[in-house]
Parts: sequence; C-alpha cells; structure tokens
Amino acid sequence: MIVGGADGCRTGWVVCRRDTDGTLDIRVVKTLAEACEGLSILAVDMPIGLTDTPRPGRACESEARALMPGKASSVFPTPCRPALACTTHAEANAISRKLGLGLNQQTFHLFPKMREIDELLRGSRKLWRIVYEAHPELAFTRMNGGKPVLAKKRKPDGFAERLKLLARHGFKWKPIAVSGAARDDVLDAMAVCRTAMQIAEGTATRLGPARERDRYGLPMNIWY
Repeated sequence: MIVGGADGCRTGWVVCRRDTDGTLDIRVVKTLAEACEGLSILAVDMPIGLTDTPRPGRACESEARALMPGKASSVFPTPCRPALACTTHAEANAISRKLGLGLNQQTFHLFPKMREIDELLRGSRKLWRIVYEAHPELAFTRMNGGKPVLAKKRKPDGFAERLKLLARHGFKWKPIAVSGAARDDVLDAMAVCRTAMQIAEGTATRLGPARERDRYGLPMNIWY
C-alpha cells in the first residue's frame, strides 16, 4: 500500500510518498490531482469541508488547538464558504465580517490551494476515500509523545528537532534541495505522510464528529 502526504508550496504541492517497504519519494507536483495518483491514502495539510458562517467554526480546529498549548496559532482559522469565492482580501474580509468574524491576510493567501482541494473533492466522490485532512504540527505533537514542538520549524533548532522525530518514527531524510519547495514544506509533507500511514493502518485519531459535514457533504475532520 502506497500512502502520501502533501503540503502546499510556492510551485504547487510537495508530496512525500511512502512505499510498503518504507522507501520515501519526495517530489513537487503542480496539482493536487497529480499528488493523488497511485495512492491508497493521501493526507493533506489543507482544510477539507467549510462552514457557511465563520462562527462557531469547525469543531476539529478547536480540538486541534486544545491539543497544542503554545502552538495553537499554527491551526489557522478556516474561512467560511461564502468568503472563499472572493478574489481580494478586502472583499473576503468584508463578507466574513458581515457573517460574524473577520478574515486575516495569512488565511487569504491560502485561498487558491483551498479552492483547489475543494473543487477536486466536490468533483470526485471516489477521492473522499483517499484524501484526508491532516495537520503537520499535530503529527509532530503525536510523534513527540503528546507535547507540541514549540521551536519554529524555519529556525535551525526547530528544523533539527522535527527531523529527528521523523527519523525516530521511520521517516529518514537527508535534507537536500527540492526544487520548488522550501525544506520546511518537505518536513510538513513527511509529517502528514506519517498520518496517512496511520490512517491506512487504522491507528490515526480523528478530530471533530464523525458525521460532521459541510453543505456539499465533505467531512470536517482533522486526522493525526
């Protein structure tokens, strides 16, 4: 069984694929549809399933933040569906604010990737059995015995700590340049690939109610 983890990067998606013998293949693809090819499970660091209003928001996000004291801010607030259709931050913020809560610039920058995964899954129900939402910092928290890794991944100490955790759990990587992706993007893809492996094995944990769905039937859960 081949599983994978994907994280958005500046040129598309960086994907870590893990074969049944533990071999890792790290590559950058332009679209998430390409990332899904040949995989039994793909865990993605991007929201799946959107609420119609910004409040109360998705239960899985609140649960994720509660599990990571000191690192809760790494779980970005997901936009409501009406805001996702907007092409400027000002417009998205205005619509979101009108519905109950404003929207920050950082979240808006992720809109193209959020729209991509949303359109992909709404267009193919068979991918619902393959693509799962994950979160790398939750994955690292689990690898670290339930304690969040507080050092920033872009700093040398934070990068090294996460690299060690991955190696300890069977994901060894000698940091090399991956064209089109930052090296911390690769770490995140590897982390959620481990989550994909746990989903495949039946040992992953789901946050949010099992039956919680958005208006299109997409699940609103984070796995780790």
